[in-house]
Formats: sequence, structure tokens, C-alpha cells
Amino acid sequence: MIIRTTEKESNHQGLDNMSTTELLTNINQEDQTVPHAVALAIPAIEKLVDITADRMKAGGRLFYIGAGTSGRLGVVDASECPPTFGVPADWVMGLIAGGDTAIRKAVENAEDDAEQAWRDLEAYDINTKDTVVGIAASGTTPYVIGGLQRANAAGLATGCIVCNAGSPIAAEAHYPVEVVVGPEFVTGSTRMKAGTAQKLVLNMLSTAVMIKLGRVKGNKMVDMQLSNHKLVGRAVQMVMDETGANETTAKEYLDKYGSVRAAATHYEADLKNS
Repeated sequence: MIIRTTEKESNHQGLDNMSTTELLTNINQEDQTVPHAVALAIPAIEKLVDITADRMKAGGRLFYIGAGTSGRLGVVDASECPPTFGVPADWVMGLIAGGDTAIRKAVENAEDDAEQAWRDLEAYDINTKDTVVGIAASGTTPYVIGGLQRANAAGLATGCIVCNAGSPIAAEAHYPVEVVVGPEFVTGSTRMKAGTAQKLVLNMLSTAVMIKLGRVKGNKMVDMQLSNHKLVGRAVQMVMDETGANETTAKEYLDKYGSVRAAATHYEADLKNS
């Protein structure tokens, strides 16, 4: 039987009688335990990163499935991959129980439908090169369990990010990641430590996968989308750092070729041939 540490009584009592300083200090003290819990899960995260990268190198995609806060975190991580790494929007996708409406408003009973996740995935012509990662603090969400079961039966790679040990979702995943953060500051409020842990793992997963796919050079986002003035300015500096070109030249190459990678590559080729 699963022991839901995420639902256990808070380590703190009388929250409604605490001063603002006490509230913030105690929340922060609880939050400081999360990185340690994530560190313990690094071997499991490594396995999930490697299988995901291998599948994506073969033409596969990464899908996140989840409900509530967990689903929203998956949507956020997926939506940030194209602007950060310059990848197509369908390389990493986040699906949430209840659909896009549930990103902003809770959809009643959506997470209890064990068949819906697979229907959601099928809309994207899911195939055996793809990887499906279920995200659920409790590790018991029917939407996620059903999705992983169907993905396993169809021959996909499956993983999960959960915050209880020995959960049904971890039992279904080929590559389970269990980050046991313990009781929340507000009892059962898994948007807090559990949500922070899931966000940290998602950052690690998507960033490491994208680096392994060649979407980072050195430590720079050389394929990022230049979608605003701030990012254009950052990109100009990156071209300057990469090539030694002055600001005017770096901007000219960036305007002409559209990305840091392309601008630096063409500048260095032109310099070599001059």
C-alpha cells in the first residue's frame, strides 16, 4: 500500500497564527529540502534523459501528461522549449487533463478519466519513437495511469515524475523518477514542495535532452528564437563573444541569418575565405 507522504500532516502547526516573517521563514525552510530530494533522484533522471534523447535522435517526440498543477508544469516546460532551443513546437508537448481550459481553470473530474490521456495522445499520431512522461505529485492520478498503461502497450518509452514512493504511476513507468519531498507546509498542498520538485526535474530533463540533441553550443542558447528586443540584444552579444566580431557586424550577420548559430558559422566562414 502506498504511503502518501505528500498528504501527511505539515511539520508546522498554527499557520494562521504566524506572523508574516514566520510564514515566509518556515516556507523557505521547507523549500530548502527540495533540492536534496531531487539530488537523490539523479540516477533515475539520468536514465530518463538518455532514453528520451535516444528516441528523439531517432525522430521521436517527448510528451508530458498530467492533471492540475502537475499538468500545468508540463505545459509550461514544453512551451518554453521552442523559444529557448529553437526547436519545432511539436518536439516537446504538454497535455493536461481537461484540455487547454484546465491550464487556467480546474476542470471537474477531468483527472479521473483513465482513458482520456491516450485519446489526447492519439490526436498527435503517437508512435513507438515517442516518449511519454507522466507527472503527478501523488503518483495516483487515473488520467496519468491510464495514459502510461496504453503507451506501454503500444511500445512507447514511458517515464514519470512523482513525489511519493511506490506509487501506481511509478509502477507503470519504464523510467520512474520519484522525488520524495515529504509533507507540505500547508498540509496536502502539493503545488508547493512537490510542484517545486517537479519543476526542477522538468528543467533538468528538457535542458539535458536539448543539450544532448545539440541545441546548445558551449553554454549558449545558439538556436533561441529572437522574439523580442531583449533576446536580440542577447544574441548580438553572443555572436560577438563567439566570433570576436564588433557589435555592428554581429548585428548585420544576425539580421541576415536569423540565429546565433547561423550568424557565427557564416561570419567565421567569411573570415576564413577573405
